[in-house]
Amino acid sequence: MPELPEVETVRRTLSGLIVGKTIESVKVLLPRIIQRPDDIRRFEMELAGHTIVDVGRRGKFLRIIMDQLVLVSHLRMEGRYGVYDQNDEVEKHTHVIFRFTDGTELRYKDVRQFGTMHLFLPGEEFKEKPLMKLGLEPLEETFTSTVLRDILFKRSTKIKVALLNQEYVVGLGNIYVDEALFRAGIHPERPANTLSDREWVSLHEAILTTLNDAVEAGGSSIKSYVNGQGEMGMFQHSLQIYGRKDEPCMNCGHPIEKIVVGGRGTHYCPNCQVNE
Repeated sequence: MPELPEVETVRRTLSGLIVGKTIESVKVLLPRIIQRPDDIRRFEMELAGHTIVDVGRRGKFLRIIMDQLVLVSHLRMEGRYGVYDQNDEVEKHTHVIFRFTDGTELRYKDVRQFGTMHLFLPGEEFKEKPLMKLGLEPLEETFTSTVLRDILFKRSTKIKVALLNQEYVVGLGNIYVDEALFRAGIHPERPANTLSDREWVSLHEAILTTLNDAVEAGGSSIKSYVNGQGEMGMFQHSLQIYGRKDEPCMNCGHPIEKIVVGGRGTHYCPNCQVNE
């Protein structure tokens, strides 16, 4: 958490709030958030004077694109961005402050302190960590059922574990993999190499439907996720399987069960998702 829909929602929100603003100064209050460069003063100085031209996303990573720099930001568990007036009180757990020339500030807060920031020249971010080995973007046109099958159909790993691997498909986390597998009627422990062509088509459709529905709803506020304006997502009210252990399946009424797959708590319906 957050997963692709939440990060995409933050991206869209921030685009409307910070694009066109010029950074006057940067203040880093928690040095370990900054992973590149390793000199915090250099990070602060290099960003000063640059104008934000776009906000992009790669998997679960935000890309704050400036005229001559790109900031890659990973929110991890509880990272949040918010735009404030420079005179607003700085809240607890605020770790990085980007002050703009118009008197507003973009502030990064992170209670768990797991978030990261990497600074690159444009284009370099795709050649180095953390973006260099990321897989397919499921919301792009190149993500087809055939491509999904070709990447995974020879692998004997459990399908849920394969879908969570960011080197194959990016942005999918525990919530949305459970939801997509349920919609596709596929047991999370099925080896990927046992899925039929029809099941790959169903799974592809379920991934797209689940992600698009979640983005439309602004993501899922399961724990503490909010977008760049402090608003909660609403997709948690549409979850069909995740977090519903012992509740009746919406399709058949059978109690939903929870197991551990690849070290992750996994919800499924043993009647609708048979492990064949």
